[in-house]
Amino acid sequence: MKQRVLTAVIALIIFVPIVIAGGIFVDIAGIFLGLVAMSEILIMKKKLLVSPEAFLSWIGVFLVIVPATWLFSTFNIANPSFWIYLVAMLFLLRTVVTKNTFSFDDAAVLFLAMFYVGNGFHYFIAARNAGLSVLFYALLIVWMTDSGAYLIGRKIGKHKLAPNVSPNKTWEGSVGGSIIATIVGVLWICIYPIAGFNIFEMLIITVVLSIAGQFGDLVESALKRYYRVKDSGKILPGHGGILDRFDSLIFILPLLHLFGII
Repeated sequence: MKQRVLTAVIALIIFVPIVIAGGIFVDIAGIFLGLVAMSEILIMKKKLLVSPEAFLSWIGVFLVIVPATWLFSTFNIANPSFWIYLVAMLFLLRTVVTKNTFSFDDAAVLFLAMFYVGNGFHYFIAARNAGLSVLFYALLIVWMTDSGAYLIGRKIGKHKLAPNVSPNKTWEGSVGGSIIATIVGVLWICIYPIAGFNIFEMLIITVVLSIAGQFGDLVESALKRYYRVKDSGKILPGHGGILDRFDSLIFILPLLHLFGII
């Protein structure tokens, strides 16, 4: 428990100033977190981090994460989607060179992981660029949903939500977590309104985001169960890996873009 608290304190001391500073600091943080999360998937899949497929995965997730304007001004890359497609071609070429030791299935998993991880952290950067209050709105939804679901689930939880994926989660905790997140999220919006949206619209959006965050948690739980690991990684002692901490957020942030908030 002490290790868990200590890790959380140190992480917040590093994370909060970076988020507040914004700009290039958040860009670098988003890229770093995405690369680590991609590495966690590679390790779960038992792929060497010094292999060609690992380097291709990192290049691909980098291209998905970084803002297009940053790519163009830094590397003169005007069409990132072409380069991402090129990574796919190199994955497939790798299946030929290795005589299917690295298979089409392997390529498909890593390519999907690039977008799963990459888009989440791409919109992490986009949310901060939209405003500090927007990113904290998303973070509050995650934190309140998780905390509410845990507390209410422990108190009155009886009906299992997804016993084959995450045995400790309950329907009561899930609903309670979303209610608490919605209340806190709407209060936040009352203080820091988002242009173009009224309170009723934001209430509906907050409910959807809270539910989506729980799906993100379940997806990552299913991933870990499939690969038979307890945590996605060990970079955060007592908390697991980057995917363990950001699984809900990387589901929520792309939806902020879908709703036109970022």
